Amino acid sequence: MPKFGAHMSIAGGVSQAFDRGEAIGCDTIQLFTKNNRQWKAPPLKPEEVERFHQRHQETGIDPVVAHASYLLNVASPKAETWQRSYDALLVELERCDVLDIPYLVLHPGSHMGKGVEAGVRKVAEAINRAHAERNPKAMICLEVTAGQGDSLGASFEELAAIIEAVNEPERVGICFDTCHALAAGYDLTTDEGYAETFEAFERLLGFERLKVFHFNDSKGGIGSRLDRHVHIGLGACGLECFRRIINDPRFAHLPMILETPKGPDMAEDVINLRVLRGLVEGAADPTTPEKVQALWAEAEAASRTSGKT
Repeated sequence: MPKFGAHMSIAGGVSQAFDRGEAIGCDTIQLFTKNNRQWKAPPLKPEEVERFHQRHQETGIDPVVAHASYLLNVASPKAETWQRSYDALLVELERCDVLDIPYLVLHPGSHMGKGVEAGVRKVAEAINRAHAERNPKAMICLEVTAGQGDSLGASFEELAAIIEAVNEPERVGICFDTCHALAAGYDLTTDEGYAETFEAFERLLGFERLKVFHFNDSKGGIGSRLDRHVHIGLGACGLECFRRIINDPRFAHLPMILETPKGPDMAEDVINLRVLRGLVEGAADPTTPEKVQALWAEAEAASRTSGKT
């Protein structure tokens, strides 16, 4: 069985992510190591670090993946923004190392109209300096993006260019987001499109560099450039997209993590995880389009009954 999980809140402390993940049956989790909406963060308290490691061992949830704050833009041509982003990146990497988190997912950022080549140079500069100055254990994993505006990372070629400009390319990984890839123009909806997408990925980036999947269905269609996540099987990616990845032996060892919309009780994660597990070949409770619709209809009815909006 592949490792399925979801992004978990760290409200109340970073160790709470394990409690929440365990409560809904996650095999793996993703988290922010600090408040995602703030540049700075107070140092992690020793007792919280100890509890994090304890809960990691007790729950068996692994691997743990961190996601860098969305505030960061290490592709920025503005010196002040770039420096602030770089300093924040160092903090993120330090916190990953303290918590023994192996992967830090990073959006390459926006070149802000200065062009792809200029943006690539700035991202590579940040990674090179971080490696040289702090030598982190955590691996930066560049995320495939939807390509909105001047964002980098919507093509495998752009990601490859960043990695080629890094002095130690073996220290950089890739996070493949299904919604982003589809919105960027990679067809994951057909057998032929799927094969072509991952042939290009292997040729330009190499499967050894692929460390994490983000599993999100897409509100926008192929090439829409719309970064809008929806529940599994309810968007343009479709169930077969996820079925192909889940049952592809090349990816069986990789964490597959949800970033789909949800409320505080994580009921939506429970449904999406059930849908994903039902897509595994030979599953006892197989997922069908009709079952997905029924699960969400039941959830909606339960929400109305409980008075939720």
